[in-house]
Amino acid sequence: MRLKSRLLSFLINFLLGAFWAFALLGAFWALQQNIRFGFLYAFSSMLVWLLPGLFGVVLMEYILAGFERNEEIRRQTRILEKIARKLESGSKE
Repeated sequence: MRLKSRLLSFLINFLLGAFWAFALLGAFWALQQNIRFGFLYAFSSMLVWLLPGLFGVVLMEYILAGFERNEEIRRQTRILEKIARKLESGSKE
């Protein structure tokens, strides 16, 4: 999970951790607060806190994968351009 931009890498990883904390701590808190009303109610309130946090985790992973894919495509393009230049210079001689 290393990006070339340290600031962007830090921001994405920080938000990823924040979404995990929101999901887990929110679900635990909702379970503790609502267990006295019954397990089914406590479980459903736990899901209310868990789903937005997990959605944020999936969103951050998707964004991170997009950045990594973009960097890999740029790296491969540079390699292909080098190969094309070598082939062009070899055919001119």
